[in-house]
Amino acid sequence: MEPLTRLITIDRSSPVPLYFQFAQQLQHLIESGALTPGTRLENEISLADRFGLSRPTMRQAMQHLVDKGLLSRKRGVGTQVVTDRVRRQMELTSLHEDLRREGRHPRTEVLSMRTRPAEGRIASALRLEPGADTVVLRRLRYADDEPVALLENHLPAGLLDPAEEDLVAHGLYALLRRTGVTLRSAEQTIGARRATAAESRLLAEARGGTLLTMERTVLGDGGRPVEFGSHLYRASRYSFEMTLTAS
Repeated sequence: MEPLTRLITIDRSSPVPLYFQFAQQLQHLIESGALTPGTRLENEISLADRFGLSRPTMRQAMQHLVDKGLLSRKRGVGTQVVTDRVRRQMELTSLHEDLRREGRHPRTEVLSMRTRPAEGRIASALRLEPGADTVVLRRLRYADDEPVALLENHLPAGLLDPAEEDLVAHGLYALLRRTGVTLRSAEQTIGARRATAAESRLLAEARGGTLLTMERTVLGDGGRPVEFGSHLYRASRYSFEMTLTAS
């Protein structure tokens, strides 16, 4: 590939801030595939010197792309173009199924599996009496050996009694279907928040990094809730996609 100095041009007469000129052109190179995932960039001091920019200006440009999830900084490695994000269509599928469909290699680490009384919004979502038993699963999902999501699922007791090896090898929805549970529809809410210190460690994310949140209640036959999920996804590695149609 040609040197960046031949691919990026800084126009000092433009009203567009210098950091944004650099960041916007570098973003285009990444999104067009000219800079492939895993490509290492020179350090900010060298890049600033090459383009005649101040170090704070170059630092701001690079941070802009880190915040957008296009670059990552790792101690001892430097700044790299990130691995392709997981792009998930808004369908009633599990993350395990979506990763396989994209040609990624899902791997699951089961963090805990226990029975717990339903309370508050969990009881409400599953339409259970407070105190009714639920099976609570906490799993860490990897794509190509990189952690992408922290999953917590609540199931009414007696619906599914999975073995840990089943949860490692299969998606939860596949296990539910195997026992005869039909998944009809879901109610879902997506948001975002900062990662806690514990979540950052599990997801290999910077402390205080942005996580996408998803809460989903899955309904089976007769509109009966069969699962409530509360999931966290790395915003730098994951996005939700949907198709909108006019009414």
